[in-house]
Amino acid sequence: MKKRLAALVLATATACLLVGCGSTEATGSAATAAAADSTAAAETTTQETTAAATSEAAEAAEPVEITVTTTFAGEDGNAQNYKDAVAAWETETGNTVSDMSATSDETLKTRIVTDFETGSESDVLFFFNGADANDFVSAGKVVSIDDIRKTYPEYADNMNDDLISASPADNVKYAVPVNGYWEAMFVNTEVLDAAGVEMPTADTTWDEFLDDCQKIKDAGYTPIAAALGNIPHYWWEYCIFNQQTPENHLNIPASADDETGTQWCNGLADIKDLYEKGYFPENTLSATDDETFASFTDGKAAFLLDGSWKVGGIVSNCQSDPEDASTLDTAKLDNFDVTYFPGKGNRKTTDLVGGLSMGYYITKKAWDDPAKQAAAVSFVEYMTSDEMVAKFAQHTATALKDSPKVDESQFNSLQVKAMSMMSGVTSLTGAVQDLFNGDCRVSTFDGMPKIVTGKTDIAEAVQEGIDTYNAAQ
Repeated sequence: MKKRLAALVLATATACLLVGCGSTEATGSAATAAAADSTAAAETTTQETTAAATSEAAEAAEPVEITVTTTFAGEDGNAQNYKDAVAAWETETGNTVSDMSATSDETLKTRIVTDFETGSESDVLFFFNGADANDFVSAGKVVSIDDIRKTYPEYADNMNDDLISASPADNVKYAVPVNGYWEAMFVNTEVLDAAGVEMPTADTTWDEFLDDCQKIKDAGYTPIAAALGNIPHYWWEYCIFNQQTPENHLNIPASADDETGTQWCNGLADIKDLYEKGYFPENTLSATDDETFASFTDGKAAFLLDGSWKVGGIVSNCQSDPEDASTLDTAKLDNFDVTYFPGKGNRKTTDLVGGLSMGYYITKKAWDDPAKQAAAVSFVEYMTSDEMVAKFAQHTATALKDSPKVDESQFNSLQVKAMSMMSGVTSLTGAVQDLFNGDCRVSTFDGMPKIVTGKTDIAEAVQEGIDTYNAAQ
């Protein structure tokens, strides 16, 4: 059975181009029209000549080697897909790739920055499109999508431009995305069945979610698997988001008592309320994230708030050999599902935290090299084609205008459920904690145990984080 991949293709308004007609003076109109026709004809001829020359140059170009750096390495789930795609592109074009890929971590980020500073950057780079790229973007070391389209008009034209992230350095779009991430609520349906609770849906409200948690607790299970003393990140994010909308979630408060600051305080108060009601594990303040995840997969807890990357962890847990996909216990995996985090206030339940945080850059170094320019463009177009994006994204988010059909038999049941969930998403909004990071989060992240137990005033903790943030600006 085939079904469209649940890529992130959010609803966008269709613009209508309205052309107004006004009166013109008769005097000189014929000469003006003739001049305009002549100019238009010349421009058309020039454009056609340029396009033809570009195409001919690409076809006549000798095979070249380009250097490429990505994060598709190590244990990355797409490492093999990347290797296969590179090999196919090399066979198709006759070009070769010198692969410099490495696992995504702080070491890689430092290496990338250093490479640009020393002039040893790759020709093509798959990298973060946020603040991590500011240095080389500001230095003019990469080429914008708009500039590339002046020579290659069809570059990335299979993407919804509204969903391609702009660089925070200059609000210009450089990186063509492949796949992104989402954060949502995983569910152990075996626990729900034992507690007589229905699977939450897009229509489940916050109050209904609280009622479900109480039923699950009364049945002897833990409603929510979370280690508040270790990883409170997801609950911090969504409970604050529940006080807001996608339009204002990425605002940083100026103080704890302004509108945004009050929303943050109210969000943390909801976490405190859940704790006081006993909906988290008894050891939530001392347990590790791994321990609470185990309670979820072992059928002791019902809900787990986490990211799209957790799909792989749940699947591995359902294999007798975590390294061997052929050992998957499909019956066990069928007990897991994923759904939206229950909404509250003006946030729709189907508004998710997520985004397209990485993409392919073409460096100025490659662009200015006549021998490599066409090859670099060809490589990015191949790696961001509908077919390749579908293969890499699977159950995550993309910016494709039209996602190709996929064979569901090639995916496990949890991946298929994730695709189904993503088909109903109304928006993806980035995580505000990524902007409010580092020491700014200590008072509310590390301080979460004191917040939920009432040992620290919520507004004071929020204000402390804001003061730290302002001092760093």
